[in-house]
Amino acid sequence: MDSLQKQIVDEMMVSPEIDPKKEIRRSIDFMKDYLKKHSFLKSMVLGISGGQDSTLLGKLAQMAVDELNEEAGSDEYAFYGIRLPYGEQGDAQDAIDAVEFIKPSVSMTVNVKPAVDASFSSLKKEGMEMSDFVKGNEKARERMKVQFAVAAMKNGVVLGTDHSAEAVTGFYTKFGDGAADLVPLFRLNKRQGRSLLIELGCPEHLYNKKPTADLEEDKPLVPDEEALGVTYDQIDDFLEGKEVPQEAKETIEKHYLKSQHKRHLPITVFDDFWK
Repeated sequence: MDSLQKQIVDEMMVSPEIDPKKEIRRSIDFMKDYLKKHSFLKSMVLGISGGQDSTLLGKLAQMAVDELNEEAGSDEYAFYGIRLPYGEQGDAQDAIDAVEFIKPSVSMTVNVKPAVDASFSSLKKEGMEMSDFVKGNEKARERMKVQFAVAAMKNGVVLGTDHSAEAVTGFYTKFGDGAADLVPLFRLNKRQGRSLLIELGCPEHLYNKKPTADLEEDKPLVPDEEALGVTYDQIDDFLEGKEVPQEAKETIEKHYLKSQHKRHLPITVFDDFWK
């Protein structure tokens, strides 16, 4: 393992082997401890897409809320699972199945299409033509805006699904799905997250589903691996400190270096990041 791979592995905090039961407990306790430390917080909020990551985190969040309510002898804590389609969701049944598996305290559906389209219409009137790629990022940011609005009204925190296999590539929208208060899955790679879902009894078609951001209308439901040019198995192996094919290694490291700004707070004159 060369120095750059070691630097990335150290930063992403992935262990080569995990105990799914212990990692489930670790994520649940992390969320519980955060809410108990900040006594004014009474809820957690997460967008549910039907993909592996939001299904896993949604289930863990609901388990945390159930334990908090049992310990408090009340129903003061709640988990808000929000479906956030842009019009008609192509894989809507998976999102419905995920909600059924999670059983959120409160389930909501907010269509972001009117807000996204209104924003683009206003820009178009100013002569600004926007690409499908940019529109995809706008969808992600609108979804996060909804989640923060719900959290603000319900004394809550917004959860983020960012795990280490996603963080290393920067495969998320800056200030969109990359914006959150807590990221309880960070330290896990993709296959490790899948192992937690299996331990939790998740329906097989949800944890075996091909990951897709599904943000671009010109290329609907494009698999993440196709967009990234590298497989999640290769990313997972890389993060576990294993050897991967040279082309895959170079692709992963290129994504990491190119997306460093996404993993950094807004830059000030005191930072050396930009120099």
